[in-house]
Amino acid sequence: MTKEELISYIQENFSGKVELIENDMPEPYFLIEPKAIVAFSRFIHDDNKLIMHFLMNLSGVDTKENMEVVYNVCSYRLKHRLFFKTVLPHEKAEVDTVKEIWAVADWHEREAWELFGINFNGHPNLTRFLLPDDWDQGHPLRKDWVGRDVIPFPEGK
Repeated sequence: MTKEELISYIQENFSGKVELIENDMPEPYFLIEPKAIVAFSRFIHDDNKLIMHFLMNLSGVDTKENMEVVYNVCSYRLKHRLFFKTVLPHEKAEVDTVKEIWAVADWHEREAWELFGINFNGHPNLTRFLLPDDWDQGHPLRKDWVGRDVIPFPEGK
């Protein structure tokens, strides 16, 4: 399936809940409503024309205004991949887990929760695995984070 065919197929089957993000990447990139993340993920995973069985990456992003979760998935069998993201409010960043669709999301979501403070509703084990268990200094990959022992760079440099 070409990039254009993939875009058309997804837009036809998920009308109104996806928005194509125009870019120069060779893969399609979609913006998905937070409430539609699980349904969209299940669709691209289970659909026989997509078979997106592999979650390559899930990353948190702090844009200062919002938090984002970016997903990178592929089909080894059909040799195509795509990116999608959802935008969340900075102060109440939460979205439903996709762990039941892609088991590897367990680790990715825990990392995004631990480092960015993004909550994944329904995740069975949002516990630390990178920072010490007694960590009480917030979420160190947030742009507004200031740790006790951190000396920030001057603005504009």
